[in-house]
This record gives sequence, C-alpha cells and structure tokens, in this order.
Amino acid sequence: MFAGLLFWLGACAGATPYQAAVESTYGYKSQQIEKDRWSVTFAGNSLTQRETVETYLLYRAAELTDQQGFDHFKVVTRETEASRRVIQTGFSYDPYYDGFACRYRFYGRAGLLRRDPFLRHRRLAFRRYDPFYDPFFDPFLEPGYDVHEIIRYEASAEIVMGRGEAPGDEAYFSADEVLANLAGQIIRPDPAI
Repeated sequence: MFAGLLFWLGACAGATPYQAAVESTYGYKSQQIEKDRWSVTFAGNSLTQRETVETYLLYRAAELTDQQGFDHFKVVTRETEASRRVIQTGFSYDPYYDGFACRYRFYGRAGLLRRDPFLRHRRLAFRRYDPFYDPFFDPFLEPGYDVHEIIRYEASAEIVMGRGEAPGDEAYFSADEVLANLAGQIIRPDPAI
C-alpha cells in the first residue's frame, strides 16, 4: 500500500509529459474534421508552463501531419486558455463563520441571553461580537494561512494539412522541420512508471 502511494505521488509530482490524454485529462487530443482538417488540443496540469503547452501542441500538429502522409500544415485558428483557481492553505477557512463564538456563560442552551442582575456581563457578551471585525484581514495579526493561485493552460488549434513545399506564409509549417527542431524539448512519460 505504501509503495502504491509513493507511485501515485511520483506520477503527480511533475509537469505533464507529451502523451495522449487517454487515462487522464492532461495530454494531447486530436479529432479529424475533414479529410485534411484536424482539431488538436493539449492540456497541461498546474505545473506545466504555458510555453511548454504551446510547444507540445505544435509538435503534435506536426506529428499528426506526418502520420497522415502530408508534408506541411497551416494553423487556421490557435488559442491558449488559462484556467485560474485560488486555493487557501493553512488553518481551515469557513466562509460562513463570522468570528462570533457563542459563550454559554452569557447565553443559555436555547441561545437566549440569560437574565443577569449585573449589567456588565451583558455588555461583555455583546462586546465580543463585532460585525465589522474580520480576523483574516486584521493588520495587527499575522495571518495563519497562505493564498495560492493555480493556473492550468490548455492550447487548441485547427490545422489544414497539405502536400508538397510549404508556402512562404507564417501560418504554414513544414512537418519535418518542426519535428526535427522541437524534438529536444519534448519530454515523454517515463516507461518505468
């Protein structure tokens, strides 16, 4: 069981490698639209940089073009989306707790104020609740939590494949040149895992 936990932690500890998104939501997906037109996406986890996601997308487009027997491809549309999420770590945060703790010394079990002959006790009970005090943003207290922003990138493109010499336009890419130039930046999953 302990070895299985270490395996799971080791697999999740790094950036998304260049792989098909079969077992997880991270990796590349390809869908044929027409005979020579494809939609290609690559989704990375929160440890994968934006540049890496876009490089893997371009590499997948070149690889797919080569597999289909074409020589070049044109990027018709290209988009990179960022999914942002803010998480809080540290002590537990409850958005419905306003900082008011019920004290049974001043309140009965039914929640009503007890009849106390001393007025000062009632003043103390009401003084403890301050609707404008927020303990999470007190400038004199050091916060006991950290806030982190997690960003996950997903790049998508629609490509049209062609045969022969690639035109001189910026939107056209030679599949062989892209595969040769980006091969050193591609990190594949470890086969031992």
